[in-house]
Amino acid sequence: MVHNIDPMIPIPAHIRRVNWETEDTFTLLLEPECGNNNKFQFLPGQFNMLYAFGIGESAISISSDPFKKNTISHTIHRLGIVTNSLSQLKHGDTIGLRGPFGSGWPVENAKGMDVCIVAGGIGLAPLRPVIYSILRSRKKYRKIFLLYGARSPLDLLYRAELEQWGKFPDIHVLITADHGDSSWKGNVGVVTKLFSYIKLDGFRTTAMICGPEIMMKFTLQELQQYGVPPNQIFISMERNMKCGIGLCGHCQCGPKFVCKDGPVFPLPQVSHLLDKKEI
Repeated sequence: MVHNIDPMIPIPAHIRRVNWETEDTFTLLLEPECGNNNKFQFLPGQFNMLYAFGIGESAISISSDPFKKNTISHTIHRLGIVTNSLSQLKHGDTIGLRGPFGSGWPVENAKGMDVCIVAGGIGLAPLRPVIYSILRSRKKYRKIFLLYGARSPLDLLYRAELEQWGKFPDIHVLITADHGDSSWKGNVGVVTKLFSYIKLDGFRTTAMICGPEIMMKFTLQELQQYGVPPNQIFISMERNMKCGIGLCGHCQCGPKFVCKDGPVFPLPQVSHLLDKKEI
């Protein structure tokens, strides 16, 4: 991985493309200045701190293919001063970048297992690198299930890729929207309803979940009904991360720091916190 000598000092990252995924969510394709022919490496599930000069920083999950090391992507929901500033940038502009930080999804440990990926809304962004990684080593995994839900069809991310992934005969991609419209022919309802369309071998399944707190809570209940062991269930937690290295304390959650110990946690480490409000 590429880290600065001082992890608190950002490196320049040049914007190569801005792609609007939805009305309020966009993806920045960045080319970091790593120097000395280094390539930017990260684990699926890690995040960077993106710095809008003169405005501030925001912690954003990396959403690109880990094997493409010259550029990286971040999918950003426009909400707040920093992300609004980032949304106004264009090709050729420069931002600051610190990272990568945090823990990753258990992509390697999931080899030989079924993989069940459950995402809600922008929660698909930090899971996208997992899908890229699995597709590059498809024969090393058993069945793959992607269950994805959004508020409406217009809020679905990566629609072209979802369609492409769904064409693979050995990858089951199921999509739903909380509320449909006149053009929507897919499933309607919360993402947990998609479990009725699949069959999981609980003891041979690794589950990875990212989305709103209430979605993750009910997804865990579904996985428990299938008998998926808690130590094979992983969730990504959200917190207001400011430093990225566990110093400032903004993201402290019990004895854990989400920026340093997470954001990806095995369920047993955080299960006692799931009944508390605003995990």
